[in-house]
Amino acid sequence: MLINFFLALKKARIPVSITELLHLHQILKARLVYADLDEFYYLSRMALVKDERHYDKFDRAFSIYFKGLEDLSSMIASLIPDEFLRREFEKSLTREELDKIKSLGGLEKLIEAFKREVEKAARGEGKDPDGEGKGERGRGREGGRGKKRRGQRTWDRRDYKNLDDNVEMGTRGLKISLRRLRKLARTGAEDEFDIDGTVASTAKNGGLLDIIMRPERRNTVKVLLFFDNGGSMDAHVKVCEELFSAAKSEFKHMENFYFHNFLYDGVWRQHNRRMNERLDTWDIMHKYAHDYKVIFVGDATMAPYEITHAGGSVEHWNEEAGAIWIQRMMDTYEKLIWINPTPQDTWEYSTSVALTKKLVDDQMYPLTIRGIEEGMNFLSK
Repeated sequence: MLINFFLALKKARIPVSITELLHLHQILKARLVYADLDEFYYLSRMALVKDERHYDKFDRAFSIYFKGLEDLSSMIASLIPDEFLRREFEKSLTREELDKIKSLGGLEKLIEAFKREVEKAARGEGKDPDGEGKGERGRGREGGRGKKRRGQRTWDRRDYKNLDDNVEMGTRGLKISLRRLRKLARTGAEDEFDIDGTVASTAKNGGLLDIIMRPERRNTVKVLLFFDNGGSMDAHVKVCEELFSAAKSEFKHMENFYFHNFLYDGVWRQHNRRMNERLDTWDIMHKYAHDYKVIFVGDATMAPYEITHAGGSVEHWNEEAGAIWIQRMMDTYEKLIWINPTPQDTWEYSTSVALTKKLVDDQMYPLTIRGIEEGMNFLSK
């Protein structure tokens, strides 16, 4: 059973090892859990999964493998012959106990009576010592056993799906990933309590309290963020809004702009892109210093001529091809990446995506946790 479960986890691309499987076997051998699927779930996850980003994959694999099982005892019963269980059970009884079972009608009658009691308990029938119905208490109390059994299983709730490093994510997951791009420095007013400095200064001052303050550590990384807006990007508005919200909270020095399909001679501050409000791309490159990190966000899905030819823009006549403007950005700023919200396994089927990826020196990343982390790692080098 454990071997097949182990293989199911491997099939789900969870990095479990034989060593971890042996640890789980030793724990089960010590009977830390017995015949309880919920407890086995927590125990096996603790023993086999060493990175929380794999929790969601574990939950899905666990649900598929143990689908329909209420507890481990039902699985054990299905694997072990009844006759073997009967013999093992009778070996554990004394002669007096065997005679008593015989007087009650035999082992079959005892098992039938036991099944009836189990079924009644499952329906919530019967009374507890205080006279209250157990079923009512289970329903009326938060976390009651009856409610737990009837409710959705823990592994079916998908509580950890935002931690999976291969899925699109919400603002919280984006913030965690963007934090990899950090260069912390203490600047500004001294408004943070320095514990270590206070202890050292107080000790040097003969025990007289000497409170030391220091500036708060702030992220000094500077970012230029360019969003593709309109057309095929309308399908990705929500995730782009989440990315913008996360980036705005993580980067104190961030400037954001909008473009349509590809970078040309002008960009916009506002997403509605009014032509009378267009900013010259040359001005952007001259205004913001070369130590800014540049991030483009777009699906790079368009006709190839929009990238390679003058006049390729669908909104205005561009004197120079978009590829030339991207190259100028690459020459101006040392670190530049492109984040693509479309699934990575579809990129190879798009000529424009392949062309864009080549223009940014293959620094194109999917809009997933892993993709953002890899992009931030490149920018922070």
